[in-house]
Amino acid sequence: MSVAERTDASPQDALAEAPRERRWPWWLGIVALLAASAALRVWGVGQGLPYAYNADENAHFVPGAIGLFGHGYNPYYFVNPPAYTYVLHAVLAGWFGGRAGVSEAFTTDPTQVWIVARLTAAFFGTLAVGVLYLAGTRLFGRAAGLLSAATLAFAFLPVFYSHLALNDVVTLAPVALSLWGTAGIVRRGRPVDYVLAGVGLGLACATKYTGGLVALPLLTAGVIRIVEERGRRRRAFGLLVAACVVSLPAFVAANPYAILDYEGLRDGLIHQSDAAGAAMGKLGLTQTSGHLYYLWTATWGLGWVPVLAALAGAVLLARAEPKLALVLVPAPILYVIFMGDQARFFGRWLLPAFPFACLLAGFAVARLVAFAARGRPRMAPAVAALATVLLLGQGVVMSLHSGQVLANADTRNLARDWLVKNVPGGTRIVVEPVVPDAWATDIGRPYRGTRNGARWAKYATSRSNVANDGSIVPGPGRIVNIEDYERTLYPGLVDRYEQKGYCWVVTGSTQRGRAEVQPRKVPNALPYYRELERRGRLVYEASPFRRGAKPVAFNFDWTFDYYPLAYDRPGPIMRVYRLQGGKCA
Repeated sequence: MSVAERTDASPQDALAEAPRERRWPWWLGIVALLAASAALRVWGVGQGLPYAYNADENAHFVPGAIGLFGHGYNPYYFVNPPAYTYVLHAVLAGWFGGRAGVSEAFTTDPTQVWIVARLTAAFFGTLAVGVLYLAGTRLFGRAAGLLSAATLAFAFLPVFYSHLALNDVVTLAPVALSLWGTAGIVRRGRPVDYVLAGVGLGLACATKYTGGLVALPLLTAGVIRIVEERGRRRRAFGLLVAACVVSLPAFVAANPYAILDYEGLRDGLIHQSDAAGAAMGKLGLTQTSGHLYYLWTATWGLGWVPVLAALAGAVLLARAEPKLALVLVPAPILYVIFMGDQARFFGRWLLPAFPFACLLAGFAVARLVAFAARGRPRMAPAVAALATVLLLGQGVVMSLHSGQVLANADTRNLARDWLVKNVPGGTRIVVEPVVPDAWATDIGRPYRGTRNGARWAKYATSRSNVANDGSIVPGPGRIVNIEDYERTLYPGLVDRYEQKGYCWVVTGSTQRGRAEVQPRKVPNALPYYRELERRGRLVYEASPFRRGAKPVAFNFDWTFDYYPLAYDRPGPIMRVYRLQGGKCA
């Protein structure tokens, strides 16, 4: 069978060829799906605000987009490509009326800025669902296309990360665009298909470097068409070259300083490579196999049934259309192999592979329904309904749970509200690095009793005389990031707090949890917490877990994305202690 031909004997193929008036149910279905997808991605979008508690969200794209108003369009930052930063810059400029409006809003009411940025991410997450429907429809028919899109629409990880102003979900839109173009190369080979595939590739790379995995299916589809078009091989070769060429201006248009500031780009890529390597391993990352970690991530981030259906789809496709299987199957496998070889791994890094799995899962379920329709036509509706429920059920339940959790008040906000009511301004406090610096400040109303305008005088947890190996660093000490904070703890710190009058200590389980899962790497951390509990009086606690639920052990995914049903609200377990000795007596 030629790669340019379509699989036959399937009801969805007949529907695809049906008269236009019979296609309206499918368009109604995709419109309803997009509405549901958008609703899930908007529900709880204001989580934590006015404070952005996700460290990457707080540090990267929104501050970068605002920074462009001041220093021009060179982002001076290429650890992540800047396409999403440029989009945010344009959206914020249009929404708030330019530099002055954005600056005033971010200074006096950052909530509205963060919401606009998060809604932008949610928009692209929803757009990816629609474009994947087009790709699936072109490859396998409308039924498979709708099932593929629905799988992406309800899967937990794409839904959760649509709530944050990060580039992970945004990348899914150009990835799906490139797959749509590749589907066109496979099924018909028109010039516009090559252009779509190439533009999608360039934009995906300019949004997140790992989005470049769509290059492999594009090249594979192009080579297969060159081989099969015996009489027009020169044309097919030229179109494939054109697709590769057009990806470059698409990449440069969304990342122009990749050329204008090549040194900066090179340094950013080196830093990104180091960040994923062993040199910057994270305390609390207990998993030893990245490959097993990503396979585990797929079972909850995408869902057990979609994963099994995708595997079945790969097998069925290899038997029905082996050349098309070469287009869709190798890329996600090689991606998992490559990412699993890194020393650090996080669930959201798997997202670029999700559209492939969704297409294969949609194909498998559509084939199952078509088989039932041929064998027992009366059973086909029941089979279709059951298969759809099984395919989407886990994602729907967990995404609804996610929205409910995110819509509730964050424990860090609850703890701050308690401090505002009970701890006077200007008081010296210790706050673990589970909150941004702005957390100690009344936004838009600087406190006159401190030099930096913060409500409370915070202990400098970002600098320490304790090195990562436990040795003492002379002089003013070293800068400590949130990943190494537990390495700086020892019981004697409680004495220092009391001697200097830092009588209130605020802890968060997202820090302590790192020490609890790897106590041997930080042998002084847990003794520090025990000393704090012994000498301090617990005066306030806010828990994210529902009453009676067992707390979730520290994990770089489930601790921060609140997947387990034990969660009732976002945030860590926040505790406030009042010390009793020294100047705190």
